Amino acid sequence: MVLRPSDPICAPATPLLPSAVAVVRVSGRDLAGTLRPLLVLPAPRRAALRTLAWGGFRERALVLSFPAPSSYTGEDVVELQVHGNPLLVQRLLEHLGTLGIRLAEPGEFTRRALLNGKQDLLEVEALRDLVAAETDTQIRQAQARAGAQPAWIGEARGVLAPWMARAEAAVDYGDEEGITIDINELKTGLAPLKERFHVEQRRSRAACHLRDGLRLALAGRPNAGKSTLFNTLAGEDRAIVTETPGTTRDVLEVRCQWRGLPLRLYDTAGLRETEDPVERLGVARVRPVLEAADLVLHLVPAGDEGPDPALVRALEPFAGKVVEVRTMGDRPGVSPTAGVVVSALMGDLDALEEALKERLLGGLAPDACLGALATGRQVELLEDLARQVELLLGLESGCPPELPASLLQGAWGLLARLTGEDRAESALDQVFSGFCLGK
Repeated sequence: MVLRPSDPICAPATPLLPSAVAVVRVSGRDLAGTLRPLLVLPAPRRAALRTLAWGGFRERALVLSFPAPSSYTGEDVVELQVHGNPLLVQRLLEHLGTLGIRLAEPGEFTRRALLNGKQDLLEVEALRDLVAAETDTQIRQAQARAGAQPAWIGEARGVLAPWMARAEAAVDYGDEEGITIDINELKTGLAPLKERFHVEQRRSRAACHLRDGLRLALAGRPNAGKSTLFNTLAGEDRAIVTETPGTTRDVLEVRCQWRGLPLRLYDTAGLRETEDPVERLGVARVRPVLEAADLVLHLVPAGDEGPDPALVRALEPFAGKVVEVRTMGDRPGVSPTAGVVVSALMGDLDALEEALKERLLGGLAPDACLGALATGRQVELLEDLARQVELLLGLESGCPPELPASLLQGAWGLLARLTGEDRAESALDQVFSGFCLGK
């Protein structure tokens, strides 16, 4: 993305759909002068009515002005609230273009906020997740990350900084001044970081699942209760439920939240040999879904002696993520302690909830993940950071000071990349490509 950060930019901050009000946002330097042919700006942070006239149009707008640096982007920002006619908004944007105000790239307002020190990269990513959230849990997770940096980042810097200074002094002046670095003392000092990183890794893996939604594929023989469970988790009748085997011919997908867990559910065709050409197509589509799922729930009716051996063989490639779930647990004689036993018909799904939390959230409740790192980029950097500390703790006494100095600098650099202080353009492009124009 080639950006010109000095250019004034504009974009609709609301969808281009018929509505009561539409908001057009402008950011740049000296907007009072740039916008003077269209309007006179009101006093800072005071809403005022202005009449906008251009190209035969005459529109009454509510105008807000936020001078630099006390604005979202750190530049002058102006918001124009006009009637929500998409064509009117488009004509206004075109007129702003004639004043030298170009249309913003996706996420460019927030990118300028980052570059101008108004937000760090962690806050930016939390904002993106907040806008995209589809469930209550995802909203709360994003809001918890939208404030200050996690406390452990500051704590890690506080631990690493003096050791970095000592290691670099040992490299630069060790021979002349007799400065050395005691590896055993270093290990003692860094040991708490190792434990803290392990805790954050566990929380972050769970938070990543919550952010993306738990992808659950329901698999099993025909009439194993897949569609009934699917409808119960989704909270609506999305799949047809009948006594006739092979009713589900295609993969059904729904996004929902269930007991605080954001789910991406996939109801698949019953796995069996069949001569029905339509049903065979449905069975053929199951494999890609199973590959993409975080967890495959192999549903087996409680009355069956065990799972179908042919079906077990079909699920062998996914053995590491298959959980056997006994359905129709309300039948007489079914022991509730026999593994994951559920009754979708009766709403008895506690065992399934516990299994999901254990397998995908590491046994954590969603609220225990509030504030944890959650994006793929963040989790990857946290994993690298933990490995860097492991390398430091594995150093042997008497090693040259250049080695701990290099590893300490590497750990510090990973923290800088995490917060966005090390602003690699390719990484920023990837983050901001998911934003809408008005952000």
